[in-house]
Amino acid sequence: MKIKFLAAAVTATAIIAGTASVQAQKLDKFGADLGKKSVMGKEVRVPYTDLISYYGYIKPGATPDAKVGGKNYYYLYLWIPAVAPEVGVRMISPIPSSMSPEETDFVGADYKANEAERTNYFDTWITLEKASGVTKPEDIVAKGASASWNSFGVNDDSSEMPAQPSGSKYNSLMRVTSETSDPLKSLTIGLYRVGFTTFKTGDVQGSFLAQVGAPVKLPGVKIASNMEALMNAVMAK
Repeated sequence: MKIKFLAAAVTATAIIAGTASVQAQKLDKFGADLGKKSVMGKEVRVPYTDLISYYGYIKPGATPDAKVGGKNYYYLYLWIPAVAPEVGVRMISPIPSSMSPEETDFVGADYKANEAERTNYFDTWITLEKASGVTKPEDIVAKGASASWNSFGVNDDSSEMPAQPSGSKYNSLMRVTSETSDPLKSLTIGLYRVGFTTFKTGDVQGSFLAQVGAPVKLPGVKIASNMEALMNAVMAK
């Protein structure tokens, strides 16, 4: 009887541990700075009302979109169709094994070809920028190619994000609040891009999940790996 009880206890413990392990692989809800409260010394945020996800993969040796400071840079282009009081961006690499694209998510072609490969990853480093003078979908390619870009800031490591397989918290998260008094810092309708690289000089490779959130519904937000694909997605509606 004691042996049966012990076996049952071990089994129950294994199930609980397994459940905890699966839950640990999921991302917490992405919350806003607006309306943030402190409850018993802990920050509490209301989850973003609008959240889009992009599943991507950078192949070893892939040609970067740009070289900045000796580092390989890649971009995700973003269309924001209305004024937003705040925008949050976060990136995790590799993609947690418990997560996979849903019907409404955006998925890169290289991710589709390497969906099962989640061993490679990189130390994410992100920035959010806005193109100057691109306020119409039809101008995304024509004006976007030569536009100047204004940076809202950068993030390297975030304690809010899950640790990487190495155990280090090298995934990234940033929140930007619109400053209506400064046109360069206002989150108005237009073309944006999320730039990403790695903190250390070297190759960016492996799977990644990028998410962009806002505290209000923004119907028509689109994200793509290049401006032409973004324009086509926005114009298609």
